[in-house]
Amino acid sequence: MNRKPEETSYSISDLAREFDITTRTIRFYEDKGLICPARRGQTRVYSPEDRVRLKLILRGKRLGFSLDESREIIDMYDPAHGNVEQLQRLLEHIEQKRAQLQQQLRDIHSLMGELDDVEARARASLKDRPES
Repeated sequence: MNRKPEETSYSISDLAREFDITTRTIRFYEDKGLICPARRGQTRVYSPEDRVRLKLILRGKRLGFSLDESREIIDMYDPAHGNVEQLQRLLEHIEQKRAQLQQQLRDIHSLMGELDDVEARARASLKDRPES
């Protein structure tokens, strides 16, 4: 998307195309109060701030954060104070997500071991059966 610096608004289709999401997804985030575009009649007009918020929401989603977690972190933006609290909260959420994923990984390894055992027993049972 080649925008001139003086262009400071985006349409819903601009953002949908840029982020490869549907306009319905954008309207969903709007309904949840995560982004708040201006209106010109029936047309939604998104600001650069809306675009950044949408980008951060989608990044949070990729990282496995809930919409509420993403909202909390995004709403803490405070450049006047170096975003210290925001960054600390982000790190807390990252630690929690990492611990959750590590537990899921342990669970997967355990399940894979059980599947291997059951498969081996099933194959041995079939092998030990007399030919019909």
